[in-house]
Amino acid sequence: MMLTQSWIEQGWALLQLLSVVSVSHAEDSVCKRRGDHEYPQLSKDGDIMLGGIFYFHSSWKHREDAYIHKPFQLQCTSLHFRGFQFAQAMLFAIEEINNSTDLLPGISLGYMIYDACGSIARGVSIALALANGNEVTFAPSEAQCTRPAQVQAIMGETSSSPCMAISTVIGPFHIPLISHFATCACLSDKTKYPSFLRTIPSDYYQSRALAQLVKYFGWTWVGAIRTNDDYGNNGMATFIETAQQLGICLEYSVAVFRTGPPHKMKQIVDIIKASTSKVIVTFLSPMDLYMVIHELSLHNMTGYQWVGNEGWIFDSHTAALDKHHILDGAIGLSIPKAHVSGMREFMLDVKPLNSSSYELFGEFWETLFSCKFKQSKSSAGNLTECTGHEDVTGVQNSFTDMSLMPIFYNIYKGVYAVAHALHNILSCNETCNNMVPLDPFTILQNVRKIWFKTKEGDEVYFNENGDPAAKYEIINWQPTEKGIVEFVTVGLYDASLPADKQLKLQNKSLIWTQNSPQVPLSVCSEKCPPGTRKVLQKGKPVCCYDCLRCAEGEISNTTDSITCVRCDPESWSNERRDACVKKEAEFLSYEEIMGVLLTAASLFGTCMTAVVAFIFFRYRQTPIVRANNSELSFLLLFSLSLCFLCSLTFIGRPSEWSCMLRHTAFGITFVLCISCVLGKTIVVLMAFRATLPGSDVMKWFGPAQQKLSVLGFTLIQVIICILWLSISPPFPFKNFQQFKDKIILECALGSAVGFWSVLGYIGLLAMLCFFLAFLARKLPDNFNEAKFITFSMLIFCAVWITFIPAYVSSPGKFSVAVEIFAILASSFGLLICIFIPKSYIILLKPEKNTKKNIMGKGAPKSLVAVLIQNPAGGTAQVMFFDNIMMSTQRWPERGWAIVLLLMVASISQAEEAVCRRRADPETPQLSKNGDIMLGGVFSLHSKWQGRMDTYMQKPLPLQCTSFNLRGIQYIQAMLLAIEEINNSTDLLPGISLGYKIYDICGSISRGVGVTLALTNGNEEISSAFDGACPRPGQVQAIVGVGHSTPSMAISTVIGPFHIPLISHFATCACLSDKTKYPSFLRTIPSDYYQSRALAQLVKYFGWTWVGAIRSNDDYGNDGMAIFTETAQQLGICLEYSVSFYRTDPPDKIKKIVNIIKTSTSKVIVTFLAHMDIDLLIHELSRHNLTGYQWVGTEAWIFDSQTASMDKHHILDGAIGLSIPKAHVSGMREFILNVKPLNSTRNELFTDFWETLFDCKFKHSKSSAENQKECTGHEVVTGVENTYTDMSLMPIFYNVYKGVYTVAHALHNILSCNRTCNNMVKLDPFTILQHIRNIRFTTKEGDEVFFNKNGDPAAKYEIINWQPTENGIVDFVTVGLYDASLSADKQLKLQNKSLIWAQNSQQVPLSVCSDKCPPGTRKVLQKGKPVCCYDCLRCTEGQISNTTDSITCVICHPEFWSNEERDACVKKEAEFLSYEEIMGALLTAASLFGTCMTSVVAFIFFRYRQTPIVRANNSELSFLLLFSLILCFLCSLTFIGRPSEWSCMLRHTAFGITFVLCISCVLGKTIVVLMAFRATLPGSDVMKWFGPAQQKLSVLGFTLIQVIICILWLTISPPFPFKNFKKFKDKIILECALGSAVGFWAVLGYIGLLAILCFVLAFLARKLPDNFNEAKFITFSMLIFCAVWITFIPAYVSSPGKFSVAVEIFAILASSFGLLICIFIPKCYIILLKPEKNTKKNMMEKGAPKSS
Repeated sequence: MMLTQSWIEQGWALLQLLSVVSVSHAEDSVCKRRGDHEYPQLSKDGDIMLGGIFYFHSSWKHREDAYIHKPFQLQCTSLHFRGFQFAQAMLFAIEEINNSTDLLPGISLGYMIYDACGSIARGVSIALALANGNEVTFAPSEAQCTRPAQVQAIMGETSSSPCMAISTVIGPFHIPLISHFATCACLSDKTKYPSFLRTIPSDYYQSRALAQLVKYFGWTWVGAIRTNDDYGNNGMATFIETAQQLGICLEYSVAVFRTGPPHKMKQIVDIIKASTSKVIVTFLSPMDLYMVIHELSLHNMTGYQWVGNEGWIFDSHTAALDKHHILDGAIGLSIPKAHVSGMREFMLDVKPLNSSSYELFGEFWETLFSCKFKQSKSSAGNLTECTGHEDVTGVQNSFTDMSLMPIFYNIYKGVYAVAHALHNILSCNETCNNMVPLDPFTILQNVRKIWFKTKEGDEVYFNENGDPAAKYEIINWQPTEKGIVEFVTVGLYDASLPADKQLKLQNKSLIWTQNSPQVPLSVCSEKCPPGTRKVLQKGKPVCCYDCLRCAEGEISNTTDSITCVRCDPESWSNERRDACVKKEAEFLSYEEIMGVLLTAASLFGTCMTAVVAFIFFRYRQTPIVRANNSELSFLLLFSLSLCFLCSLTFIGRPSEWSCMLRHTAFGITFVLCISCVLGKTIVVLMAFRATLPGSDVMKWFGPAQQKLSVLGFTLIQVIICILWLSISPPFPFKNFQQFKDKIILECALGSAVGFWSVLGYIGLLAMLCFFLAFLARKLPDNFNEAKFITFSMLIFCAVWITFIPAYVSSPGKFSVAVEIFAILASSFGLLICIFIPKSYIILLKPEKNTKKNIMGKGAPKSLVAVLIQNPAGGTAQVMFFDNIMMSTQRWPERGWAIVLLLMVASISQAEEAVCRRRADPETPQLSKNGDIMLGGVFSLHSKWQGRMDTYMQKPLPLQCTSFNLRGIQYIQAMLLAIEEINNSTDLLPGISLGYKIYDICGSISRGVGVTLALTNGNEEISSAFDGACPRPGQVQAIVGVGHSTPSMAISTVIGPFHIPLISHFATCACLSDKTKYPSFLRTIPSDYYQSRALAQLVKYFGWTWVGAIRSNDDYGNDGMAIFTETAQQLGICLEYSVSFYRTDPPDKIKKIVNIIKTSTSKVIVTFLAHMDIDLLIHELSRHNLTGYQWVGTEAWIFDSQTASMDKHHILDGAIGLSIPKAHVSGMREFILNVKPLNSTRNELFTDFWETLFDCKFKHSKSSAENQKECTGHEVVTGVENTYTDMSLMPIFYNVYKGVYTVAHALHNILSCNRTCNNMVKLDPFTILQHIRNIRFTTKEGDEVFFNKNGDPAAKYEIINWQPTENGIVDFVTVGLYDASLSADKQLKLQNKSLIWAQNSQQVPLSVCSDKCPPGTRKVLQKGKPVCCYDCLRCTEGQISNTTDSITCVICHPEFWSNEERDACVKKEAEFLSYEEIMGALLTAASLFGTCMTSVVAFIFFRYRQTPIVRANNSELSFLLLFSLILCFLCSLTFIGRPSEWSCMLRHTAFGITFVLCISCVLGKTIVVLMAFRATLPGSDVMKWFGPAQQKLSVLGFTLIQVIICILWLTISPPFPFKNFKKFKDKIILECALGSAVGFWAVLGYIGLLAILCFVLAFLARKLPDNFNEAKFITFSMLIFCAVWITFIPAYVSSPGKFSVAVEIFAILASSFGLLICIFIPKCYIILLKPEKNTKKNMMEKGAPKSS
């Protein structure tokens, strides 16, 4: 048994009772009592006795013992009223039972109640006093007991730690211990505490309930304070475990104990001050809470929300002490309120307490009434005199306070439980059977099975762990106006209900800290709202995180989401990122403005065509209709109607039929339309050809041929469309790529070849039609359609050439709108150019619609006759057509040995006080006398025979089995050291060391027993001796104890004696606690370092997902706890962590094997004793479970015995830590020399010899058969087994160093030089102090010293199991670990080849999830450890450039994630550059235009004196050519990276040069008009528009544009702009307009001049042909307007550099239009037709005669 409470008292009371008396070899064996008799504070005789242990005092006087005289009794102080209340509750129950005729009739219950004074040692002592009988027997008696000598049950203790100690001691007796207030969950372990029961629920339930309560109020960031004892530590451990499962984090968890130093309390206050959590969860006893409150009040630390346990939450005494209202608003759990009729009155009747000693009762009375008796020894002054007749009801203090009535009720129920059990055993009805012998085991069994109701109606029963049903009330501290705290019940907790119904809060108003009605907030990080995700803060608990907004297209719709979920492709995140909303399906619909306008335009065009058709039909007999080929005209009007209507198929949601219909209908109707126009053009040409003499050309293109041509041209398009629809038709397609937040519903082309074939065929026919119409432009004017067809085809080609780049670059519905715009523009062009002029004549100029007018003006008479005479026969009629295009997751033994040693002999009241030995004396297995004696405790056997004790007779001694050769090796190492020291003249000269060495057989209880035997002296004293001891009666130090748990038990017992215990192999980190184990030291490093080293080793090899198996003892549990803690800090997760002990049932080992089988981790970390791993290997070999990588501790990693037992190579490749190799000269030879061992008892030596040589002596009692006979002359060196194996030499060396440590300490104490001072009295405490401060070097050169915790320097070798060819494992050292170095240098692996599981050369992989590569982020799998995660690819625009990144970082706006998403790369800066193809082509076109203009200018300059140049206003012509050069060159300013100057230059240069150009054209047009106006008689108009006025007009028009540009550049000029929004992965370098008004003003002004020019030119078209530029200007302006009207939607909808390209295209197209239309015809005449470039020719043809 180990006590976890610090040894704050010296514990002499325990030592007096636990001492084993010296053994006399006299015939009459007796033992002598060293301590005083324990008298109960309250007692009463009865037929059956009950015991009670309570605190009448809460502390005791400190004392210093000199270990020379017998210590005084414990002096108790600080009267504790609660203890008296508990005793009164017990007396009340006993009195009720004794007065009852229904329960135990005729049987009286007596009691013996003791005061434990809050001391664990005293509690154990009086428990043993209650267990002993009071008979005076001087000699051992073999007869059975005539009546029970002990009490039948014990009520108490109040706290958990004393209950653990008492239950451990009295457990083997099976005496029931029923506690009313010990709540530690550890006490439910019936293997350790078999006789313990309680009437208060276990803290297991309270801890879980507190965690649920904290979670209920949303507190995820709390602090924790606990009492540093079993109650606090175990309760808080369960709370922490549950809290972690519920997502609650602890900012700090600190322990406090009432006897701790003041500075520790200040440290806790500082921690609270520095914390950010506002909720403090406590597992404190009231006394510890008082200290915390007192310290906090000194710092005025209010405002914290306290969550309390039942220990103080409903204690009014605690509330009364809280003067500073620190705990106001506290909430917590309490035992349900109780009322027991009559109990309050009984408790306030203090007369029964007068049966106690006068001293105790007087102290009680004085404290209760704050008075003082005359004869009192109290030192308190200024107190009134006690009369003895004071009235209890007149005082108010903790004795009269009944707030702990539920606890009093627990005591009451405990007494009644025993009474009911006795009632059943004694078969009571009207009377009880007094002849039934009372057996403690029977009483215990009956108490466990009891089930009854109290008089208050409450059921009382115990579960299999001895616990009652767990129910709690939730209490809230609500201060009243008077300052008194009211404990308000605000809820209930019932552990028997389903998990979701256990916690129930009532609808009551709660008061929180500082009287706030608002629930306090205590979180490390605020909850992450929907639309965000949690990202853990590095190095902090999981409750500390940042909330990152979900990326675009991702959402989280729950609070505190750990990941963002990517929306379905058809959905997009809303603005709050908390829901996926259906992406807006973008298509050109009838509801939107653009769709409505286009629909209106389409219907308007259809109506307009229908009106024209009606007009033509109405006037079908008129000459102008008949002369213009009426059949083809009506067919053309019909096809135009279809063209207008087919545009409607492009509007609306795309469907399968609409996608196929729109492109095919568009293609076929436009071909039909152009075929008609082509037919009309051919008819015109043929008709005029037919006028030549002897020509019969019309018979080859008559009406039938015209219809067949239209049909043939259309049929080809129909075939193309059929093939397209058959092979790969257009289909509706959802485009998710174009926009993030929209779905573009569009028609995918299917076959791009089919689409471009349809479009190409239309273009081919249009070009053919344009070419033929151009050839026919010179035919007679009145009835010749060729010029109108040329106009219409010019518009058609300009629109569709502009359409192609606009269509390709326009996104979404804009591409459809551009296509519809092109369809409508070209259709309107055809309708207006071909039919509107004729409709004008028909309706408004009917006088011109006569045969005479058609015959009279300009047409050859013969031709007119042909055209008019045969209209019915389909005489050739002239017609023109338009073209259009469209496109896209234990105590292992019963413990009688310790009982025999812990029993306190019965005490006689005789004059000579003696005590009787109940057990046999312990004889050492090896011993030798010396001046100074050393003790040795080793396991020479590893097991013992099981036995069944009846508790009626004295039990037999422990029978040890399974001889352990390792134990003999350890003993030999100790003997070698002692022999070397005794033979040395330098160390302890003249002093001989003796030894007593015991075998503990692997039993903890036997280890405690032999340690007490070593502690006692051997003098035979018959009576008490009060003088000083003549020589020390005990060994000076104890060496040995190879395991941690026995070391803890032994060190706990001998700690108060300060006898050094030096272990060679006990590594548990818990043994470093000097408050618990003050005299323990060791020569092997603590597991604290080994655990951390193992974690670093696992991390080194990248194993983040491991299993863990440990021995279920202190070594395994503590070691694995530290490993787990360190592993978590290093990011290592445990898939499972299981424990077992070698004595566990087989099915437990099988369960572990099944866990390993089903696990996914491939690495198993062990903290196992070598006997435990041997057992595990055996079970694993039965299942052939190989292939796992084992990581081991020093307990087995270099043990050749373990390696030899691994027949199935399960551990091959294992890696782990071992003590550094050691060599001690002469040790191997000494160990193999077994002759000194023959001095041992013959039985032990025989056992050793038979095991060593696997033989059997003749006289041997061994049951083994088929063994050879031992001769006694066998040679040790001739065998190979565990004994001859020296692989554990480092451990033997540890034993050796331990002996030398004691020797060097004694050498210093005895002031040895050549001789030693024998007169120095050896004091254990002095020896211990010297050992702690020792520092020496062994003969091998190793330095030996201990740190403040009694530990040596921590150094380990890293061992790898490498199998050799002969099957033997070679322990290869592959690295070192030195804890004294800095953290980054502690672990060092050597460059050696390691062998892994299954002889693999490859480091095994053991991860729950593979590392997340750069470009991804970790997303934890719900409900799994942090090592289990998914790797989500970073979204576009985010990157992670480290492995296992927990978040993706958003790239800077100028950067974008690369394809791997592991780096931000500079976004491609997109602008129209000279290097790319499009830029190069546009540059070439610009330069070509410039050169072409220059050539034209040169030609004009060269021929400036010719009539054609002079007749066309040469000054304006040269100025126009100059402005055209500037127009071509200004397009270059749009190419290249935008800069501040280029942005301002491009738009202003473009605006000014184009205005200059159009001004010149406008001037030329005005000149033409004025010139012909001047020919009228008496006209002097030319004087108003002479050369000066022409120049001024150009200057004036241009100056207005200059002013607009200056205003634009002054107010808000264009500037270079980086557009990040247009494309995700590109930066669009563009010129922002600055002022949009300025830009559109510049453009609008150009448009205004162009329209004006077009109108004037149109008016001048009828003027004489040869020198009239009007028709050419009209053509150029028509092109200009068509281009720029098409430009506007294309420019607005085109993204990025395409908008610039569209603008350049528009500039070049309009510039080429002007150049070609105005100047190329003149150049043609100048260069190729010089005969026409004469004044005569200019004057004769077509000019009015008047001229």
